[in-house]
Amino acid sequence: MIRTFLQRAPMRRLLIVLGVVAVVELITGPPGSNQYPTSGFTGSYAEAASFFGLFRTQRWVEFLALALVAWGIVEFWTRYGATIRSRGSLALAGPRQVSAKRPVRVGFALVLLVFGILLPHIVNNAFWQSALVTYVAIYVLLAIGLNVVVGFAGLLDLGYVAFYAIGAYTTAWVTGALPTPPPFGHALDAFWAIPFAVVFVVIAGVLLGAPTLRLRGDYLAIVTLGFGEIITIFANNLYGITGGSTGTKQIPHPVFHVGPIKYTWGLAPVPYYYLALGSVVLFLIIFSLLQRSRVGRAWTAIREDEVAAESLGINPLKFKVMAFAVGAASAGFAGVITASADNFLFPSSFTLTFSINILVLVILGGMGSISGVVVGAIIIQVVQAYLNHTPPAGYQQPDLYIYVGALLITMMIFRPAGLIPSRQRRREITLYEKSHEGHPDEVLLGDDV
Repeated sequence: MIRTFLQRAPMRRLLIVLGVVAVVELITGPPGSNQYPTSGFTGSYAEAASFFGLFRTQRWVEFLALALVAWGIVEFWTRYGATIRSRGSLALAGPRQVSAKRPVRVGFALVLLVFGILLPHIVNNAFWQSALVTYVAIYVLLAIGLNVVVGFAGLLDLGYVAFYAIGAYTTAWVTGALPTPPPFGHALDAFWAIPFAVVFVVIAGVLLGAPTLRLRGDYLAIVTLGFGEIITIFANNLYGITGGSTGTKQIPHPVFHVGPIKYTWGLAPVPYYYLALGSVVLFLIIFSLLQRSRVGRAWTAIREDEVAAESLGINPLKFKVMAFAVGAASAGFAGVITASADNFLFPSSFTLTFSINILVLVILGGMGSISGVVVGAIIIQVVQAYLNHTPPAGYQQPDLYIYVGALLITMMIFRPAGLIPSRQRRREITLYEKSHEGHPDEVLLGDDV
């Protein structure tokens, strides 16, 4: 009887949810100690906690309630998900047809641009004004660059932080903040670091891509991961060139001086926000044009089937290297802004975790979707900034990636194409769902076929 009870799909899903929640509760609980090895285990479940501010209880009651809510959501989506998606598609058919018109898209983009320009005047809090630069704008710039590599060309890059580090350290070199003498023996303004950084990261992308992009899949990911680690180790160990683990000397703020017009960026974050916003808009335009060009179509062909693309006369290596170089350009630009705003650089800022964080933004927003990547980056980074500034009860900073991982798993189950899929991915999903209209159980994950 028990075996028959457990063979039911809803009960299996309930046990899975309870197991996942129990593991999360254990991981996010208090640490143990050498004297009391089991204290971390018992404390994770029996520690006193507030039930969302309503009454005092133990942690296991909170997590049991969350598990039941999660199970209810899963059951509801399993039973009615296909109906909700089909009705949602019908309801959104009209707005999608309207939004597909070019004047509407341009008008909406202009409205968003005006809102972005006014945002620092709407948000008066000093922390959030700074967070708009360090948490949001920089990460949006990095995410749209990585989207060219991962989303457009389908190449898994785990060392993207290397290009960001090259751009940042190039700024320190040009401004004379490194032990290495600056170019031409004279320190330049940080604005001159922009062309230097872009050129250097593009060269780095070509040097990395030319010998390694003949690899595919996991092998390419391992090589790019190694490239990112090499750059970080070099920055940490080459004291005579980068300053090593002690960091760079102070990097001066940029100064814009053309004729009678002179403006100096200072410690205030708002000018850096506008500089980052301008660079984001510039790269969004460039990447959008590239996506619709012959180069973008070649990237799409390589991503879908490299062998078929090569049979049509497309040189995969050429366009892969181009994707690495183009995607690296925005990372170099982001490095210049970060170095100028922070004034100091340390190798510990450019780790593998940083690259994975950027990759998460791309996956969450929707690989290949420019608007999706921007939205995903904004959502994740705003939430992360909020958790760091105003951590809720029981939240611990090391647990952040546990929640991010759980969010990714949820996205892979319920919305694998991302928050805002690209047109091609949306069309593929629509065709797949139509082909299974007569067999809804094949669409709903977790049901017995």
